[in-house]
Amino acid sequence: MSPYSQRRLRLNELTHCPVVIAANAALQLSGDTPVSFMQDANFLYLTGINEAGWQLIIEQNGMTTLIAPNISEIHRIFDGALSNDNAKKISGVDKVVEQEEGKLLLDSLLDRENTVGVLGPDPHEEHFSFTVNPAPQQLYEEVKANVKEVIDIRSVLAKLRGIKDTAEIEAIRQAVKTTCLAFEKVKESLKTAQYEYNLEAEFTYLFRNQGLKHAYEPIVAADKNACTLHYIQNDVQLPKNGLVLMDVGARFNDYAADITRTYAIGTPTDRQVAVHGAVEKAHHEIIALLKPGLSVKEYHEKVDEVLKAALKSLGLLGEPENYRTYFPHAISHGLGLDVHDPLGMPKEFEPGMVLTVEPGIYIPEEGIGVRIEDDILITKDGHENLSGHLSTSL
Repeated sequence: MSPYSQRRLRLNELTHCPVVIAANAALQLSGDTPVSFMQDANFLYLTGINEAGWQLIIEQNGMTTLIAPNISEIHRIFDGALSNDNAKKISGVDKVVEQEEGKLLLDSLLDRENTVGVLGPDPHEEHFSFTVNPAPQQLYEEVKANVKEVIDIRSVLAKLRGIKDTAEIEAIRQAVKTTCLAFEKVKESLKTAQYEYNLEAEFTYLFRNQGLKHAYEPIVAADKNACTLHYIQNDVQLPKNGLVLMDVGARFNDYAADITRTYAIGTPTDRQVAVHGAVEKAHHEIIALLKPGLSVKEYHEKVDEVLKAALKSLGLLGEPENYRTYFPHAISHGLGLDVHDPLGMPKEFEPGMVLTVEPGIYIPEEGIGVRIEDDILITKDGHENLSGHLSTSL
């Protein structure tokens, strides 16, 4: 049985109702130029299909069907298309049908069933600064309009995806390995690189030369640019003496790495060195906390203690405490098919979870931003720092 079949079976056991889920749609960039396609991670997790426009039906008896998108002969010539036979081979579904037959199958399902599971809207969508892919939402609205009860399967899938299997862990491990090797080589280039984009270009070369791509837009931020957390312009001249923060990750077999290091260029100031030292110390203390059975609540409480002590050592913790002024983001997130992968809102950490640890201190008024980030696997006995062999030093 394929891993995708096993995941669908597990989902079927947990939902107790038919499930339908849509792949992402292809989107326009400008004119007739498409946006580089990225699949919905939940659909990819259940099917392995990395093409736009497909739909999956999981019936209550476990029968699984993929509905192929309508693709014109012209688009097949220009863009290619996944064949039904290959889709069936990749996914391990029972059958693959064309759009017309699939529409009849879906209509019949919605007509006879009172309850259907479907991927609901992302609960964090209101905080996004972009428009989400419309295909999953369109299917959700169609199901909602035609059945008595809709069950949002997002939380169930989040719990399933939160515990990685052996193949997933190996893919993340390979993504991390390639990323760490690239960081080591790029660090050697700091003496000769002139601009942020020189460093970005070297990461891109090193990834593509191994057949990999960036898992997300790379961040290469010199000095004050590091205070913009999602800085991706990467076009400013590097300082002769200062710091550069690089947040970069490769993607291997659809699974992401996410690593950050802050390195010295030339001779940094004593203050820059002190900020880096405080973050580095906190980073290792926080990683040491991680183990199975540790409650997430306790983890965050202890992280707060560690980072407040780091800020206090730098004279940054005023009255009232302005902790979040200098550390405005989360300490950790899941890692997997998505760079910010779901962990399923666990109460405690469990073996098989993969998450980041990324403390940072950002002082805009001083033009200093430092972050250090590693990728951590929770094991049955504690944790494994997958990127721990990459030095955190300046």
